[in-house]
Amino acid sequence: MTPSAKPPVNIKPASGKLGILTPGLGAVATTFIAGVESIRRGQSKPVGSLTQMATIRLGKRTDNRAPLIKDFVPLTKLEDIVFGAWDPIPDDAYTAAKKAGVLEPQHLEPLKDFLSQIKPMPAVFDQKYVTRLVGTNVKTGKNKRDLAEQLRQDIRDFKKASGCERVVAVWCGSTEIFIKPSAVHQSLAAFEAAMEADHEDIAPSMLYAWACIMEDVPYNNGAPNLAVDTPALLELANARGVPVSGKDFKTGQTWMKTIIAPGLKARMLGLAGWYSTNILGNRDGEVLDDPASFKTKEESKLSVLHTILQPEKYPDLYKDFSHVVRINYYPPRGDNKEGWDNIDIVGWMGYPMQIKVNFLCRDSILAAPIVLDLALFSDFAHRAGMKGIQEWLSFYYKSPMAAAGLEPEHDLFIQQTKLKNTLRHLMGEDQITHLGLEYYA
Repeated sequence: MTPSAKPPVNIKPASGKLGILTPGLGAVATTFIAGVESIRRGQSKPVGSLTQMATIRLGKRTDNRAPLIKDFVPLTKLEDIVFGAWDPIPDDAYTAAKKAGVLEPQHLEPLKDFLSQIKPMPAVFDQKYVTRLVGTNVKTGKNKRDLAEQLRQDIRDFKKASGCERVVAVWCGSTEIFIKPSAVHQSLAAFEAAMEADHEDIAPSMLYAWACIMEDVPYNNGAPNLAVDTPALLELANARGVPVSGKDFKTGQTWMKTIIAPGLKARMLGLAGWYSTNILGNRDGEVLDDPASFKTKEESKLSVLHTILQPEKYPDLYKDFSHVVRINYYPPRGDNKEGWDNIDIVGWMGYPMQIKVNFLCRDSILAAPIVLDLALFSDFAHRAGMKGIQEWLSFYYKSPMAAAGLEPEHDLFIQQTKLKNTLRHLMGEDQITHLGLEYYA
């Protein structure tokens, strides 16, 4: 620690096992679990994971202090992680991974013994909220409050059976239909009364979030579903001292937008329009083929450019730019999503130019390290006494959460700085300003 730095925050040690629970045991969750086990066996590297592969600069550039984040911050070691999941489809993790088709046999088959042992708990699932899926491994109860209490019991049972000291949850399930915040989401009392009354505005993902927070389990929302980004569940998270973050993993096309858009704005280049289309064929693509579920995803994708470019501040450059997003379900493509972007930009003296992006990505391969990082960082935040919205985890989300009255930050590079400076702050190190003048005095 440098002389001017503050003492580190009192952080509880990462002792014992950490359980990672995923609502959803489909392509993303099984790719994540398989990848962690592959890394633990020395068969692959944690490519894409900041917690495992990124360094963090400490002090001046001339100090030459840049440890790996995992050596700087007391994170849970991969060897101490155990897995659990819920899913409306009863397939074990091996079978689910095989059906998802993300991993090649040479990578999946050596892990069959491990993955076959992970069987999903019955899910809270209602086809009304995810119309394109049919679930058979589903809980029943007298009302939504009863279903949520069953999830709480699942968490307690999982913790006991696995010998975990701590548990975190990362939503890896499907996108639900679009739900606008209503009166039932405005306070915890109203939310819990609505659960009792089986109110239609209480979706399954909200029940998972409530149950996790009630069990002191940090909750990370990997889908664009309305869940912990409601006053009711934020009230509960703050009252119980539980970290929450969300929403919607930033993997393919939107990740590209948060890289390119800041570059346009940094150079004060204009934008006339941005057309985006995706083709994908996995379970996510099938779900998003339903217009109501696509509406939820569309809202998440559309918010990024406006927030980064700030057309109200730069009307000459960004007023009334056209932004179109399309998602097309195309079964032969499987998990290998393709994103096409046509970007019409404007330069000096109003001359038009274009940027074309054709991103042939692997959706679950990009999402899996995000699941790992969110689990490890949210567990770390909980041990550091942090609660409620974890804005420093915005780096991982399409629609990051922020305090009331604050615009969420979408610029990937500002998000990265926010994340690393939060780690420095918690560990008692000075913030990095990149001013640089101290080298030229």
